Amino acid sequence: MTKTFYEFIMKVQAISKIGLKFSKDPYALENYQELNDLSLDMLKNFMTLNFEKPNYFVKDAYPTPNVSVRVILINEKDEILYVKEKDGEGYTLPGGWADINQSPVEAAVTESFQEAGATVTLDTLVGVYDFTSQSVGSSQYCLVFLGKVIGPLLPFGHEILEVKYVHKDLLPSPISWKLPRPDLKRMIVDAFKDKAHFE
Repeated sequence: MTKTFYEFIMKVQAISKIGLKFSKDPYALENYQELNDLSLDMLKNFMTLNFEKPNYFVKDAYPTPNVSVRVILINEKDEILYVKEKDGEGYTLPGGWADINQSPVEAAVTESFQEAGATVTLDTLVGVYDFTSQSVGSSQYCLVFLGKVIGPLLPFGHEILEVKYVHKDLLPSPISWKLPRPDLKRMIVDAFKDKAHFE
């Protein structure tokens, strides 16, 4: 078992190196880099690895909702930070899917940095929103956080065209289809209430 797993790590390392050298697609390069970093870390810590890990992809696993996160980042001028996505060229809040082995807070911090180049602190949970009716072929729960940007904005990810602040009483245009205008407005209103919203 140990030998087989070691060979698997080495194979992943080799594939990631080849991908980083020859791929031109920014999404693929991002994934190859992550595989490269993970496999290098696993090789360095191979003797201490715990092989009794749960299989998250077992075929008979009970189907559960997908979890996504969004972050409302507000500055001292009462402006909210928006990102303009390449996909559809609409504005939305920084956010995305939470990865396996990643807490919602970790996902929110990671997505804020990847999409907006923002290092953030999270102050509170705005709410939990059920987007099952809007999802295509799956159930989705969205966790929304309120936070602040720490320091200057750094270069943002390849999925984003623009990052900008807009006053909390206004919305940028156009709005991304991924988070429709009524839902976006509802989240912003909920962010300034004393009680978290739950669905």
